Amino acid sequence: MLPTKPLLAALAFLALAVPAAADHAPKHMHVFKSPECGCCGAWVEIARKHGFEVTVEDREDMAGLKRLLGVSETVESYHTAKVGGYVVEGHVPMEAVDRLLTGRPQVAGIAAPGMPAGSPGMGDDPDARFDVLSFGKASQATAVFYRAGPR
Repeated sequence: MLPTKPLLAALAFLALAVPAAADHAPKHMHVFKSPECGCCGAWVEIARKHGFEVTVEDREDMAGLKRLLGVSETVESYHTAKVGGYVVEGHVPMEAVDRLLTGRPQVAGIAAPGMPAGSPGMGDDPDARFDVLSFGKASQATAVFYRAGPR
């Protein structure tokens, strides 16, 4: 027997009115960083203030870990994070991380190569202009994923 129209309407209303459990689940992020890096610690605090539950793992062999996670020298920065099945490399703005997690693109991750001046953890200048690149999975080539700062 097929559901009646009123039942379908009620189910549709409930689907819209009741947020998914994931909407209330804390966003967990695991950050790998060098024990000596203060700017990486500053980025972790920004992530926490943005609502992420962050665990930090200090490591000496960051290059080996980065290669294991698919981060090439082209997009490399100081710290590396895993969140929602993606890799976030370096001083990426939280808005770009949010876009990654909501859009779910077919990439391995996103990166702010190097240590862009004014990026989160590197001065936090809202006028800093730099690109966040996507990398891996569907396309091995990097592409601009997010443009930080006024344009």
